[in-house]
Amino acid sequence: MKTSFLQGKTIRRISLLIIDILVILVSEFLSLLIRFEFRFDSISPEYLHTLGVYTPVNIGVTIILFIIFQLYSSLWAYASVQEMLCVIGACVASTVLQMGGIWAMGMEIPRSYHVLYFLILTPSIVCSRFCYRFLRMLRMRMQFHAKEDAIPTMVIGAGEAGNTIIREIINSRKVEQERDVVCVIDDDPAKIGTRIRGIPVIGGRECIVDAVEKYHVKSIIFAIPTLPSKEKKEILQICNETDATLLTLPGIYQLINGEVSVSMLRKVKIEDLLGREPVNVNLDDILNYVKDQVVMVTGGGGSIGSELCRQIVSHKPKQLIILDIYENNAYEIQQELLWKYPDLDLVVHICSVRNTHWVNTLFERYKPNLVFHAAAHKHVPLMENSPNEAIKNNVFGTLNVARAADANGARKFVLISTDKAVNPTNIMGASKRICEMIIQGMARHSKTEFAAVRFGNVLGSNGSVIPLFKKQIENGGPVTVTDERIIRYFMTIPEAVSLVLQAGAFAKGGEIFVLDMGEPVKIVDLAKNLIRLSGLKLGVDIDIEFTGLRPGEKLFEETLMDEEGLRETENKLIHIGKPLQFDEKKFFQDLVILKELAYRDTDEARAMVMKLVPTYHPSSNLKKNVV
Repeated sequence: MKTSFLQGKTIRRISLLIIDILVILVSEFLSLLIRFEFRFDSISPEYLHTLGVYTPVNIGVTIILFIIFQLYSSLWAYASVQEMLCVIGACVASTVLQMGGIWAMGMEIPRSYHVLYFLILTPSIVCSRFCYRFLRMLRMRMQFHAKEDAIPTMVIGAGEAGNTIIREIINSRKVEQERDVVCVIDDDPAKIGTRIRGIPVIGGRECIVDAVEKYHVKSIIFAIPTLPSKEKKEILQICNETDATLLTLPGIYQLINGEVSVSMLRKVKIEDLLGREPVNVNLDDILNYVKDQVVMVTGGGGSIGSELCRQIVSHKPKQLIILDIYENNAYEIQQELLWKYPDLDLVVHICSVRNTHWVNTLFERYKPNLVFHAAAHKHVPLMENSPNEAIKNNVFGTLNVARAADANGARKFVLISTDKAVNPTNIMGASKRICEMIIQGMARHSKTEFAAVRFGNVLGSNGSVIPLFKKQIENGGPVTVTDERIIRYFMTIPEAVSLVLQAGAFAKGGEIFVLDMGEPVKIVDLAKNLIRLSGLKLGVDIDIEFTGLRPGEKLFEETLMDEEGLRETENKLIHIGKPLQFDEKKFFQDLVILKELAYRDTDEARAMVMKLVPTYHPSSNLKKNVV
């Protein structure tokens, strides 16, 4: 293979060399002929003698110049302006040296000859190079359009990324499936009516649906990596009205790094339709307070906890301690981290945060500087059927870990909370609200900096709606939505974890950090989009079924309690709620009563939770079924 490649390369260079020699000879003779108005008999024998003597010298000098200007090492199949500038530079140098050489040898030639020589030589050399590119492109396009199974494709975006994708589709031999780009969409009026590599730019986003039908488009490539999320969402929703498969570029950094290619295309993910810019955090802040610290993550095997561990180890902690009650999850994150970071000082313990003695023992043994408390029961309907388990694990698990952190001198303690803690209608949300009150109460009397981070639903986390929808789609449906009106705030797992880490940097004691998650999303729209992105038709291939609100569920979630107030942080998308004022002494006394009731597994625990959290109003749709 390598020998064949080298032979082909040598043949191409020799071919170019022969062509260049012929071009030089023709340029010399034609320049002189043009100078004398194509009358050969008018050319002085002295001028012909000059060319006869100097031509071998000119050929040798010019070929050397072409080598210096790398005209034989460029990939002319991908020639650009840079290569053309090299050709012009080489031809200028050849003309100047020829002029000086003829003068130095005492020979004569008309002065206009040199101008004509440059004007003929330069475009001839350019044509010889770019002709190869043109013929190659023509051959590729002919082969390309000859493919009967090529997918008719629409490209959205007539910018640099769109041009790159179209070029790659036409030229690349490494695509898994042949594509035939039939039209381009762009909202810029100046581009409408123009062509990109022969492909017409037919109009803006309003033309997408009609164009898909007119051109029989089977695939749409979204190629505007710089477009704001809100506009991207609008365009992708229009695309969702068609039957075409959606693909998109990962992001602008690939374009900057020159990494954009057909192979980088990916299917549109459901988070592309959320219409919100990603949350950005100051990684320097995170690095400064995590580096060289002993960090403990409870619930470290869960979806949030495991991502916390991944991001923490990338900031070089002194030691990472993972606690989790579920051994399979703990084992998986352990093996993943040790494989990626073989030098990591990692300790993994199977531990229930409800086990006071074992929690205290681990804190005394490792003395963690930073504690991220992600261990919790979070499934709303299941907790409605087992309220005492939610209280035992969420409330008293948090109390155990918080007290151990305080007693053992932890510098920071960050609680993972939820927007369901705001005006809760379910026991899970109410239990997390009590957890927030615990860390606010302890923050006032501890050297440990306690804080909570509150965010909405996390896309792709265990038990979240997206994995459920995907499983239902794989099984042929129906996709179940509790209520057509229900809305939720969403964020990705990396965003949630970045917020948690940023909160740890901001924490001074008692804060509840809240993310501005943009506009809420209707769950039924998520279901429809996911059905479309799976290549199915709603009402034809699969249906949506409305099942009614589940136990403890409400139509919408707030992100901040009215009485908490709000102030900004350095990150404009992260806000801090003002700590609530409550009777701490009575609160902790009531916790003792709540613990006794929960561990007696009585129904009275829920009433005690209502006393502790005045804003907790259990929904009237408490059922015994579990969805």
